[in-house]
Amino acid sequence: MEATIDGIVILRPQATAEHPQNACLDAAYIGKEELLTGRGYIPHIVPRGTEKKELERNPKFHAKRWVVEVPHSFMNRFRKLLVRFEKKADNYLALVQFACAMIVWRKLITVHQS
Repeated sequence: MEATIDGIVILRPQATAEHPQNACLDAAYIGKEELLTGRGYIPHIVPRGTEKKELERNPKFHAKRWVVEVPHSFMNRFRKLLVRFEKKADNYLALVQFACAMIVWRKLITVHQS
């Protein structure tokens, strides 16, 4: 985790009291809070099971997800990509690109039908 945080190359605004730097992480990072606070981040780590408990209490609750989790979910719907059986990297890359094209096509169809 240290290499990831130290390797961030995108310049961000300087953290202030009004706009602090936040880091939202899952339960795998419990115990790493001091590493984040030492680098100027406010850690937000959600323990396992809290989303499920909150959903039981509040049916309108929606879990917060990373933006990248949605495309991963779309890609996991293509069973051919879940386990890689292709020996050649070019063949696997072609399947990934075809799956991405199908995802975009499906999204475009729903947008234009509305």
